[in-house]
Amino acid sequence: MNKRQKQRTIVFYKDYFQEFFEKQRDKVKDKIIWTLDLIEEFQIVPETYLKHIENSDGLFEIRVQQGSDIFRIFCFFDHGKLVIITNGFQKKTQKTPKQEIDKALKIKQEYENDK
Repeated sequence: MNKRQKQRTIVFYKDYFQEFFEKQRDKVKDKIIWTLDLIEEFQIVPETYLKHIENSDGLFEIRVQQGSDIFRIFCFFDHGKLVIITNGFQKKTQKTPKQEIDKALKIKQEYENDK
């Protein structure tokens, strides 16, 4: 089987994402990994899995669903191909909570200041 060339490289910034990931059940972890692989491999990623957050200055959400549980993982691009993963959370309401978006934007700012 020949592995497709990666379209982007996913990078975890500090341990924000890791802390979220380690708390999840194995099935959820598997689905998150599957989704991240898809984002790395496909040139065009369906909005089902990766969606730009409106009015957010380049913030995207990776969308993961495992059974009836819905998770969101924030990320942004750096130099076109690099996906920097910030924080994640389990979605329990229709709308993404503003404090989660604010947290992701703060992490993005921190990343840009570190560069």
